Amino acid sequence: MRPRDPFADPERLIRRVYAYVAYRIGDGADAEDVTAEAIERALRYKDSYDDAKGEATVWVVGIARRVLQSHAVTPPTVQLDETAPAYEEVEENALRRVSVRAAVGGLGERDRELVALRYGADLSAREIGLLLEMTTNAVEVALHRAVGRLRTELGTGSTVTSRPVAQPLPD
Repeated sequence: MRPRDPFADPERLIRRVYAYVAYRIGDGADAEDVTAEAIERALRYKDSYDDAKGEATVWVVGIARRVLQSHAVTPPTVQLDETAPAYEEVEENALRRVSVRAAVGGLGERDRELVALRYGADLSAREIGLLLEMTTNAVEVALHRAVGRLRTELGTGSTVTSRPVAQPLPD
């Protein structure tokens, strides 16, 4: 049986990798560069992909993790500008994105990585476990705690969604 092509659905793959990277370092040019480098490496080493070890997204996100580690890219800090429009003029969704990004940025490195893999790359707990060499249960517990810390930071009424920070939230 011939192995699956990891680039059978390149648009979806690139979006998920970009969303993961954007969770880690913020969206924009740096995230695009890291995503492009990860995709380029994946294309270069496409023959080494083994679909028996998991989905292509997990493989390429693993490459993106290594690219991030090799670059001195730091997560963005969120600061509100004094000249920014008053809160009443800013849409609720934009505020939510800023709040979530700031809360994620305030997490420890491990928690940021877990949140980025789960909600940025949209990987399952099992896939994250394979990537990080953790049991599925350990990933689920760690994610539950990380999301709990996010909810505390955002306030009790806030919820964390599975939408990547890099994509707009619905109206």
